[in-house]
Amino acid sequence: MTYSETLDFLFHSLPVFQQSGPSAYKPGLEHTIAFNDYLGRPDRNFVTIHVAGTNGKGSVSHLLASVLQAAGYRVGLYTSPHLKDFRERIRVNGTPISEQEVVEFVARHKEKMVDLGLSFFEMTVGMAFDHFTRQEVEAAVIETGLGGRLDSTNIIRPLVSIITNIGFDHMALLGDTLPKIAAEKAGIIKPGIPVIIGEEDPESAPVFRAKAQEMGSDLFFAESLFRCTGAEEDYHTGADGTPRRRLTVERIEDGDCLSVELDLLGEYQRHNIVTVMAALQTLNRLTPLSISRRDILEGCASAARTTGLRGRWEILDRAPLTVCDTGHNQHGLRLVADQIRHQHYDKLYFVLGVVNDKDLHGILPLLPTDAHYLFTQASVERALPAARLAEEAARYGLHGETVPGVRNAYEQARRLASPRDMIFVGGSTFTVADL
Repeated sequence: MTYSETLDFLFHSLPVFQQSGPSAYKPGLEHTIAFNDYLGRPDRNFVTIHVAGTNGKGSVSHLLASVLQAAGYRVGLYTSPHLKDFRERIRVNGTPISEQEVVEFVARHKEKMVDLGLSFFEMTVGMAFDHFTRQEVEAAVIETGLGGRLDSTNIIRPLVSIITNIGFDHMALLGDTLPKIAAEKAGIIKPGIPVIIGEEDPESAPVFRAKAQEMGSDLFFAESLFRCTGAEEDYHTGADGTPRRRLTVERIEDGDCLSVELDLLGEYQRHNIVTVMAALQTLNRLTPLSISRRDILEGCASAARTTGLRGRWEILDRAPLTVCDTGHNQHGLRLVADQIRHQHYDKLYFVLGVVNDKDLHGILPLLPTDAHYLFTQASVERALPAARLAEEAARYGLHGETVPGVRNAYEQARRLASPRDMIFVGGSTFTVADL
């Protein structure tokens, strides 16, 4: 098969959540374990860090991978979903798996995958672990796809488990309360393995404490270990021309401060850097990994460039200021909306597209009412029709026009906007992916 034919098989012969939504979700780890055994248990050939959470897990994963690479390790990174190409999900030292390797993996194991009836996630996890072994990876950062307890990645025994935060998302699968969602995320906590919780919430914290006690695992709340004290708007351009922001992170136990530059510009990175610092301290103190202050500074300053991370408050143009962001649930969109409100512009043009399983009543009230909206629909099966989105948005005072296709909506915003205006594109990972 060609690469195109291979992708067609992956996305259409086997269910994939990115395209189909909840119908692709298959709980249970039996098939993942069976396929991993068939592959020779490749996950045992490198140490891992496991990252779950409602928001921020992608940024945290990429930051950790970049720091580990700066420390001299050969680093695997497994994330989801992808924006432009399936290969983004599986990287070694920032380089995506090659088209040829994807084709060859499927060709070698297609019969077994079909025989086991694997889901898209189960197959992709096997591909990642196999690739990391073949590439002689030393450490791998593994991001969960959905939830934690029954996620296909949850067969690993990591050095440390990280749960960034808990918010309302995928409630049909994970539960309709924060404690229920937390219980699913807490499923990645393993016996005797330290766990970092990025943001402490009174509803979810007891769930994590109980699970850690049950597993005999040391539990650390990142916000009790570090705090971010840097100026909110300390932005500048690095020597390489890359936009960066500077944050000061203070270790609470002794007041030691570290001034960190990030090439990730979103205001929400203030939360993520605290989680990352707590994880790195735990890795240094409780595992064989060794990471210096210089490694942290270098890895954070080049995280997006080193790992290929895109779509996190990514500035596409300056006149008009044009930004895209993959925030897509209540927790994420609230942070994005807050940052938009702090920008300086004459008029805001908001290209908005969402998926059909989103809680519109939870996210639409968060968005600015003074914007001109270009309601659109991403090119995935799950996308909510633009006309339906416009109808629902009007109930919350959000008005504008309906434009078919994300690219068309973006071009329309460009035609309407003056250099002193702002264009924002988001509402869904897939809206940003289409852009």
